[in-house]
Amino acid sequence: MSKVLCKKLPIDGIVDNETLRTWLEEQARTWNLNYLLAHAEDGVIWGRFDSGKLTTAEQIFHQPEFNVDFPSLRVFTLQQCRIFGKNTEVMLWKVGQDDWKARSIEDKYLSEEDYISENQILWGTKAEKESNGFTLVSDGSQGLKHAVPLSGSFKGKDSRFLRLKVHHYIHYDDGVARIYLSRLVNLYFDSNT
Repeated sequence: MSKVLCKKLPIDGIVDNETLRTWLEEQARTWNLNYLLAHAEDGVIWGRFDSGKLTTAEQIFHQPEFNVDFPSLRVFTLQQCRIFGKNTEVMLWKVGQDDWKARSIEDKYLSEEDYISENQILWGTKAEKESNGFTLVSDGSQGLKHAVPLSGSFKGKDSRFLRLKVHHYIHYDDGVARIYLSRLVNLYFDSNT
């Protein structure tokens, strides 16, 4: 059985919003990563990397006509951030007030027997608007919204059509199998819903 490559990454100089964005874009270019999913004190932040440059949902939907208030990617409120692509995930998280930790998970040399692939259903039943490669999605009578970095063929759908692909890595110890690590792989639209 092959082992997943999980390693600690150096964190140098993340002190403000600009250095945070620069570090994330550098990781996206280095590891060929496509998406960002961040959790901050003021909400969830989706983003997409195009040629290593980060665009977030807040940047796209900040105009008044969209009637949404998405959080900005800010070093002060960020709790954790995952940037991910087909073969790798980089995770950044805050420890204490100002201390950052980061690690990468790479699995391009693993076989499908080395992990469990799960397609998690994301909330969102109605695609409302598309703008610059992002889609504003709502769910429920409360009108809860988020904007995912996808666009295309799900206009008019009224079901749970968004998926987040996750790999769960298996470790065997004395004949007992357990999941010891997980990573995000892809964000996509399920055309079968």
